Amino acid sequence: MLLTPTHLQDLLLDPASHPRGQPHLSAASGLVRAGTWLYLVADDEHHLGLLPAGTAALPQAPLVQLHRILPGDLPAEPKARKKRKPDLEALALLPASPTHPSGALLALGSGSKPNRQRGLVIALDATGRPDGAAQVADLSALYAPLRAEFADLNLEGAFVANGVLHLLQRGNKGDARNACITYPLAPLQAWLAGTCAQPPAPLHSTLFDLGTVDGVPLGFTDGAAPPGGDGDGGWVFSAVAENTDDSYADGECVASAIGWVGADGVLQRMVALEGAPKVEGIALDGDKRLLMVTDADDPERASRLLAVSLLD
Repeated sequence: MLLTPTHLQDLLLDPASHPRGQPHLSAASGLVRAGTWLYLVADDEHHLGLLPAGTAALPQAPLVQLHRILPGDLPAEPKARKKRKPDLEALALLPASPTHPSGALLALGSGSKPNRQRGLVIALDATGRPDGAAQVADLSALYAPLRAEFADLNLEGAFVANGVLHLLQRGNKGDARNACITYPLAPLQAWLAGTCAQPPAPLHSTLFDLGTVDGVPLGFTDGAAPPGGDGDGGWVFSAVAENTDDSYADGECVASAIGWVGADGVLQRMVALEGAPKVEGIALDGDKRLLMVTDADDPERASRLLAVSLLD
């Protein structure tokens, strides 16, 4: 059995709005739906991307709007940009809190290098739009226990469900372990807001074996749960088999899949995606449709917005 993605649009933008003059985003890595907007991060940008949530119903595919979340611009030369990029690989929607009455977005660096241990909290207004400058947080204290467990730390996904933040560690050929690490949300939000001196300890760390394709292990790239924590506590995830030995070097994507985890934290099933798109971010659009964004690891190629039906 295969899941067949539908191509909704390429992630195009006005070149005049992009710091390097690109007519597209090329490294989309996290996706969230918040109200009437889709938000995405690209791992080699200092901007958040915004799209209307109902893009499939519009007569013409809208351009991605850019919203700056980090100062300065990255180098145009690919190797220098890769070395300096913040590697924002995960994006989560935080519920309303005393600090952020209309909720906020949390963008997370992968932790794979010392300069990739930053988080950004982007407040949302009552309409779901970004409200003010992003708050930058040093995540090294949060990541330190994880680095002790995973020498090649590579956090690729994040989502909130039932008052808990889930972080997804991605395995590779060097260390094929995938993991879901959970944190109590309220203490974490208090720490990010500066009202608590230390980050909370993880509640659980659950390892997952996602199998291999042609000798290449599948690794988590993102996860999602029903909006508002509804449902039975289960969640869905995306995974890719990328032929690389570590979290820094890119490799060929030989397969991709969508999987389901039950409320008990046990892997229920996985289904391959036809065409093996390198899906890096996902968001549930209702109960039975999953939106996905891709990263082709090529600055000349636009990331794509895809959709797949989750109906049995």
